[in-house]
Amino acid sequence: MSTPTIKATVDVRNIIPRERHPLIFDTFKQLTPGEAMLLINDHDPKPLFYQFQAELGDFFSWDYIEQGPEVWQVRIGRTAPCCA
Repeated sequence: MSTPTIKATVDVRNIIPRERHPLIFDTFKQLTPGEAMLLINDHDPKPLFYQFQAELGDFFSWDYIEQGPEVWQVRIGRTAPCCA
């Protein structure tokens, strides 16, 4: 499987917490299969990973690029068309 091409960057470090996940999911929905977004966060977004699993199943990829301690970067790719 090839690495998805990053088409968008979402830096949520200065976004209020309740607006972060909707922004991330809205950005993801705009991707086509084979594209990815780069998420930049100030903590491990593991709860977001579990939300992606619950809502999207196998339709995404998740690759840590940087793992803290102050900055976390994750490439979230769209692997197939889906219901999102």
